[in-house]
Amino acid sequence: MSELVDQAPIERPFFFCGIGGSGMLPLAQLAQGFGYVVAGSDRSYDQGRTPEKFKWLDENGFTLFPQDGSGINSADQVLIASAAVEDTVPEVARANELGCKRMTRAELLAELFNEAGYSVAVGGTSGKSTVTGMIAWIMADADHDPTVMNGAVMKNFADEANPFASARVGSPRVFVSEVDESDGSIALYKPTIGVLLNVSLDHKSIEELRQLFGDFLAESGCAIINLDDEESRELASRASQKVTFGIHDQSADITVEPDSIEQTPLSIRAVLIDNRTREVFPLELPMPGLHNLANALAAIAAMSAAGIEITRCVYALGRFEGLARRFDVVGTSESGISVIDDFGHNPEKCAATLRTLKATESRVIAFFQPHGYGPLRQMGDELAQTFANELGADDITIMCDPVYFGGTVDRSAGTERIIDLIEQHGGSAQHIGARDACGDKIVEIAKPGDRIVIMGARDDTLSAFAKSVFERLS
Repeated sequence: MSELVDQAPIERPFFFCGIGGSGMLPLAQLAQGFGYVVAGSDRSYDQGRTPEKFKWLDENGFTLFPQDGSGINSADQVLIASAAVEDTVPEVARANELGCKRMTRAELLAELFNEAGYSVAVGGTSGKSTVTGMIAWIMADADHDPTVMNGAVMKNFADEANPFASARVGSPRVFVSEVDESDGSIALYKPTIGVLLNVSLDHKSIEELRQLFGDFLAESGCAIINLDDEESRELASRASQKVTFGIHDQSADITVEPDSIEQTPLSIRAVLIDNRTREVFPLELPMPGLHNLANALAAIAAMSAAGIEITRCVYALGRFEGLARRFDVVGTSESGISVIDDFGHNPEKCAATLRTLKATESRVIAFFQPHGYGPLRQMGDELAQTFANELGADDITIMCDPVYFGGTVDRSAGTERIIDLIEQHGGSAQHIGARDACGDKIVEIAKPGDRIVIMGARDDTLSAFAKSVFERLS
């Protein structure tokens, strides 16, 4: 990451509780790049999980402590912790004892974001990280040197020096970030350009989501809106200025010629139309799926609103390498069995991945690790319908127990209920509690030509699990 010389560091040091998390790590990277002193702790660090990540943090100037409160030793420190972190966590207890200021991840991010002179916020239930990465790459390719906050490693910016490039430190005056609706923090951002990809059930009720995303559009200087998504389309009137996009809605400002779409297992191409000028542009993405075509249209619409020529956007996206754990092909064995690592964890994300897999012929073995007991209760019915509807008679879904790293969450309703629902909807599914045992089952039943997808969130070891399955098949 680059060093910033035009923004003075803040004197009060930050302590990140859960510094290795997908949301905390990139923010810690930005804070350090902006001149803050950064330290942190993480339960995974104590448990020896993903040791390469914490080794990198230690070697790059992030001071690490056990999650026992020992890192909180001064009232001058600012504790950065999720709003969901309980007061019994040692860092929180110690910070309360010393009277340390506490901020959530979103509060700190929004503060940095809103200080930028030009800002792009990407919101929606699904696709945020990919579109954020696409916009970041277009802006960097056009020499605008953006600072970027993302929830996944952006392969275009990752290298040996920084393999965990879910953030990019650039100019503090140009800021691109995905913004989260799950905790309501999307309301904190005041973007120059606000992108709304879609609105669907995830962590909140649909009524709450309509209010949050509607307010987000109203707060954006220019709103980028997906006309293919009914909920987003209904909220469009909240925007004072907008650019629209859509694959199926041909009235959108940025769309494609329907007959021009060509899909392969690893790419998609189409002829893009700018209805504002009637210009057309050939677009080819080195990644599959209609959802990624829609993501590209969102990024192009946003960057055209920012004044970057569509020709330049299309050229950059032709070299977009994607994100880690977003339909990330681990490898293909000599017998033609492919293993794919994917972040799918809610109905819409899972549906997009499964549709991409089913766009070409092959049997699909879908492994899913629920990312918590709470989310499973919230969206279990829709999730079951997704796996039953998107997969065919020959395909199979295998689920283990939900992620649980401790705490007081209600664990009375687990994966078994979802398996029953999938079967009630006509799908084929199996519950195997332990993840390693799921791996054994996958290896046992895999046949030449199968495509195996490993899906789930909030667990960095899923990528290692996907790799281990592939290695056993190879």
